[in-house]
Amino acid sequence: MSKNIDHLMHEDRRFPPPAAFAECAVARPELFERAAEDRLQFWADQAKSLVSWHTPFTRVLDWSNPPFATWFDDGTLNVAANCLDRHIDAGLGDRVAFYFEGEPGDRRAVTYGQLTDEVKRMANALESLGVTAGDRVAIYLPHIPEAAAAMLACARIGAPHSVVFGGFSAESLRSRIDDAEATIVITADGGNRKGKVLPLKPIVDAALRATDEQPAQSSVKHVVVVQRCGNEIEWMDERDHWWHELRDEAKPDHVALGFAAEHPLFILYTSGTTGKPKGILHTTGGYLTQAAFTHRNVFDLKPESDVYWCTADVGWITGHSYVVYGPLANGATSVMYEGTPDTPHTGRWWEIVERYGVTQLYTAPTAIRTFMKIGRAVPNEFDLSSLRLLGSVGEPINPEAWMWYHEVIGGGRAPIVDTWWQTETGAIMISALPGITTLKPGSAQSPIPGIAIDIVDDNGTPISTYDGGLLTVTQPWPSMLRGIWGDPGRFIETYWQKFGSAYFAGDGARRDSDGDVWLLGRVDDVMNVSGHRLSTAEIESALVSNPMVAEAAVVGAADDVTGQAVVAFVIIKSSHADGGSPADQSAQLRAHVAQQIGAIARPAKVYLVPELPKTRSGKIMRRLLRDVAEGRPIGDTTTLTDPAILSVINAQVH
Repeated sequence: MSKNIDHLMHEDRRFPPPAAFAECAVARPELFERAAEDRLQFWADQAKSLVSWHTPFTRVLDWSNPPFATWFDDGTLNVAANCLDRHIDAGLGDRVAFYFEGEPGDRRAVTYGQLTDEVKRMANALESLGVTAGDRVAIYLPHIPEAAAAMLACARIGAPHSVVFGGFSAESLRSRIDDAEATIVITADGGNRKGKVLPLKPIVDAALRATDEQPAQSSVKHVVVVQRCGNEIEWMDERDHWWHELRDEAKPDHVALGFAAEHPLFILYTSGTTGKPKGILHTTGGYLTQAAFTHRNVFDLKPESDVYWCTADVGWITGHSYVVYGPLANGATSVMYEGTPDTPHTGRWWEIVERYGVTQLYTAPTAIRTFMKIGRAVPNEFDLSSLRLLGSVGEPINPEAWMWYHEVIGGGRAPIVDTWWQTETGAIMISALPGITTLKPGSAQSPIPGIAIDIVDDNGTPISTYDGGLLTVTQPWPSMLRGIWGDPGRFIETYWQKFGSAYFAGDGARRDSDGDVWLLGRVDDVMNVSGHRLSTAEIESALVSNPMVAEAAVVGAADDVTGQAVVAFVIIKSSHADGGSPADQSAQLRAHVAQQIGAIARPAKVYLVPELPKTRSGKIMRRLLRDVAEGRPIGDTTTLTDPAILSVINAQVH
């Protein structure tokens, strides 16, 4: 950034590791020492201890042609065998892999033995449909165990999967199928969401149907359908196949072959922006190593006794790394919940925590702030004493939400790991480690062992303590993206062109006086107000620190005088709904920001709204709020949970 962030987030509260974590945490301080002494040897040690190899590797990293890296490239492995077969061989077939909870209330306990059988049979079924190593398979499913089985069946036969969140439109699905040239789509008749059936097979049919704008399907030869909801669907006998019939007809035995460590594992398309989606490519050995390492150490995993729950859908990178690959590689027992947090009642999540005795909960700040808005009375109805660690992912968490999460959900005893990473990084990059880190509300804290970052200015020069800048990763890491599918030029231009061999994350960050890292949100969420660079996350944090505010989103709107003006959209807590007129409350909040940060950050407008536009992964779509604030036509709302909320907000603003 060309200008320092004017106000720094001062946070004096500290939470040393609880005695239980300090005494027996999986993560030990020597991890940092070993990584600092020899970073490559450190990662080689993790790859050898956490991953089973068909052919052991002898080379760790080849960075001779940056930004194109290879990790462990002369080794071979099978990801599905690492997630399943080796646990069966160790006598863990009866251990539960997933406690599945459907939104309507149906439940299944899927053991490692049952999941292994399903994956082997579906691997045989896919091969019977002509899928070979290297062929791409599109997966468009609800958040159900079959989604994990489909991913693992693809990995078992070396067919890269492209999971598309079950909720994208036919057009979005079609663009991803076409870009990957998928030969098969795995879907379901429907999924359960907010008490209704979301039809999925009809969306697949529409995506593959020829129109005046697009030709008939070319790459897709077969559609495999999981029978989930029983809703009526169209059927093409030559193309469509029931999952359960393929599974039942398939042979139960399947040999997992070893694939090169750099063999493509999956393509995951980024969403939420206009233009052609970017197919982020991840490969095998390095990705699995870092996913397994971070899952084990960041969450202090004890697979023999823990019940871990990551609330993300498998359609997002968090679901890939911390619902499927990381937990299963570590032999963990996880919870998988199909539906939304408020269906059929606002205590559904806490009911699930109590039922299964969840020990680690990993979720998004947006969800936490939503629960804050509802109030502590709901979670207080349930026994959450099993929770011993909490996690946050997806965007910076403001200190007040951190404290609420810690006190209300964690009972003041559970450490919080606030994790920073991206679809592109593949696995966690910055996080506290329980048992080692003294926690600081709102701070992501430190890079994990073996990760090298820096905060730089626009010219790539490292900046001093306190100054806000651009977050970069200065050394290659095992789970890094290997490219954008089919577009190496775009890969270089998007992530590497600005700083050469340093990866530019697109996020702003700063270090405080202790050297801890604070994420400031996307760089395009940094406003330039009269020449001052202001972080949206910073102003949002100030707003949420006011007792009347449940949630806030801030954008910069074009202004003839100041360049950009600060515009805030705020949800008022129900307990403060009668705290004055909207005009009075807006004025109070404008003054509050000025007092907390300074007059330069005082919002020009504060709009009180009933809800914020969020994607189905829980992220606030500030781009759309910027459209509203500037009076432009509203952009693509495909990924929103409730597109109608924008009409409500737009009516209030205009």
